[in-house]
Amino acid sequence: MVCIGVACHDTIAVAAGAVVPDGRIVASEIVEAGGGNAATAAVALARLGIGVSFIGRVGRDETGERIGAGLAGEGVDVAGLKGTEGRTGRSVIIVNPETGQRSIVTYSGAAVTMTLTVDELEACAAAEWVHVDQTGFRVVRQLREAGIQTPVSLDGGTVVAGLDLGLVDMYAPTRNELLRTMGTGDLEEALGRALAAGPRMVAVTCGEEGSVGAVRGEVLRVPAFAPPVMVSTLGAGDVFHGALLAGLVEGMGVGDALRYANGAAALACRAMDGRSGIPGRGELRGFVGLDF
Repeated sequence: MVCIGVACHDTIAVAAGAVVPDGRIVASEIVEAGGGNAATAAVALARLGIGVSFIGRVGRDETGERIGAGLAGEGVDVAGLKGTEGRTGRSVIIVNPETGQRSIVTYSGAAVTMTLTVDELEACAAAEWVHVDQTGFRVVRQLREAGIQTPVSLDGGTVVAGLDLGLVDMYAPTRNELLRTMGTGDLEEALGRALAAGPRMVAVTCGEEGSVGAVRGEVLRVPAFAPPVMVSTLGAGDVFHGALLAGLVEGMGVGDALRYANGAAALACRAMDGRSGIPGRGELRGFVGLDF
């Protein structure tokens, strides 16, 4: 696997109450951790036993060095994580302690502009899948123009500039983003429109309702797992994407891979940051009860 996109540093505060002008919110806890959509998916893949490389850009600063060390410590190949001009991306997240829901303020930093090198193109050509987020999507056209036909998975959980679903093989948005992008309030219709635009699979995260997978001629609805304890939903979607791809790489059918991904996302919610709760392969197999 190759994951391409954002690797940033998160500052996470657990605090109840709304942010108001000139107001003050008291946090019960503040932690710092690695973050970023594609980078967190890469960590999930590594913990689930899948060989994975990360391609991205960080600033030539202490934060960038910390991000690289964190990914390498998880077993992610970081040869494609390069320092460049500009500051490393950072995010500030406020987590509601009652619901686990979060609000994110993010600065993409150096990751916004990226062109793949020859070595990075070769790594993508040799991979079973390439997974990109909203920033990594900007290089997918470069892959295709270079003749690289490796399947591409797109994290569509947020607005993707220049979205062209004809360039990807799997589109993985949230339900709300799918409905907005497809211009309809009907999920079935939105799935049909998305598939007609090019990808061979659409995988939609639906929060507490689980996930929905659509392939040509079939729609699969897979219920969610209840988290052992709900601390934060931060990173759960990124973990879902990593685990879904891990399941597909291991040869699971779409339904089992979605179940595997739902379980990983549920376990990820037991931690405040987006990575501490990611399970290993053995723990996840036991949690979801799949016999494989």
